[in-house]
Amino acid sequence: MTDKIVFPQGFLWGTATSSYQIEGAWNEDGKGESIWDRFSHTPGKISDASTGDAACDHYHRWEQDLDLMQELGLPAYRFSISWPRIMPEGRGKVNQAGLDFYDQLVDGLLARGITPFVTLYHWDLPQALQDEGGWPLRSTAEAFVDYADVVSARLGDRVKHWITHNEPWVAAFLGYGMGIHAPGIQDFQQALAASHHLLLSHGWATPIIRANSENAEVGITLSINDVLPASPSPQDYAAAREIDGFTNRWFLDPVYGRGYPTDVVEWFDRVHGARLDMVQEGDLAVIAAPTDFLGHNYYTRTLARASVADNLPPTRTTDGSEFTEMGWEVAPRSLYRLLNRFHFEYQIPAIYITENGASFPDKVCKEGHVHDDRRQAYLKEHFRAAHDAIQCGVPLRGYFVWSFMDNFEWSFGYTKRFGIVYVDFETQQRIVKESGKWYSNVIAQNGFED
Repeated sequence: MTDKIVFPQGFLWGTATSSYQIEGAWNEDGKGESIWDRFSHTPGKISDASTGDAACDHYHRWEQDLDLMQELGLPAYRFSISWPRIMPEGRGKVNQAGLDFYDQLVDGLLARGITPFVTLYHWDLPQALQDEGGWPLRSTAEAFVDYADVVSARLGDRVKHWITHNEPWVAAFLGYGMGIHAPGIQDFQQALAASHHLLLSHGWATPIIRANSENAEVGITLSINDVLPASPSPQDYAAAREIDGFTNRWFLDPVYGRGYPTDVVEWFDRVHGARLDMVQEGDLAVIAAPTDFLGHNYYTRTLARASVADNLPPTRTTDGSEFTEMGWEVAPRSLYRLLNRFHFEYQIPAIYITENGASFPDKVCKEGHVHDDRRQAYLKEHFRAAHDAIQCGVPLRGYFVWSFMDNFEWSFGYTKRFGIVYVDFETQQRIVKESGKWYSNVIAQNGFED
């Protein structure tokens, strides 16, 4: 006899996308250039030399895509707004055609019984603002507030779930520190300033969104990894503490009123020569503006090893583990650990898993189906971990699978497929994968057979 795992009544299931990864229409209807337009058009930046110029052509095919969501029974959809589609220069003049697109998208979702979750920033900064200096400048945070005001004023009567930023760690440190993402800069001082101004803009925008959208929920989405020492050695524990500080506590602590962790401030100075000179009086209070939920993007865990010479034999290992096509270890129990950490360490009032999914080398079989058993197994194990956390009292309110459909996977171009819907990028045909059909059944039952 099998047991059935049932989620709490009202648990919100959905899928997620982002504007640059799916919309295409990169220079249509008054849209301005984004840093990802510029970056993907720069030779050598994208692994398959592709761009997001067309992506999934969602800008023209949104009705078809929303019909497919309705067929799958999706109760909610998380998507992001393209800032340069709304304000082509990043500030000032508003492009009404851009607002009209999202206006009809929201109406289309609501007409199909799908709750919209809007992310205001998912990495596609207007290039005009980057030309001025981008996120390392305080003026970019000020421009974001104006943009958030425009969008929330237009959509706030219908959209009641708002996310200010998606993964500011990635935007700051992959974009300005390591140069892997747009705008492709390698300067940790700039990255540190960018991280502060991203958080500052979140704090400034939160009360404005509330004012424009009565009874709205406002939060931020962070990418938090479970960082574990590979062995019991003091050196590995120290390495894990450093990595956790850089990737996790640097954002969790200030958002939840603890300020920047002093050990990480010292680490930035010692390791990268980067300092918090850009912080002004009152900034930390602004960043800690009360929010209604934390969005959590979870994919894998991190094992920390200091150096081979200092280590004891590893007690944690990736030997025998499964890895996704991204090279990420499948580690569902770390999701359970992190959800409990948010609840017990930070007392976060509500949590949504705003992204979770896996890339595998999907193929269309001759019968026209996409059999992605590994993705289905991945999701099932992570759903189980989430349910276990709920049993511990964690206030998990919903779960958004990444992604609704295969799309432009940033620096990997079109070489990685995360979707529960397969996209043929030549014809733009959509095919629901077997995992998508299974997920539809999970939603209908609000659970699954264990």
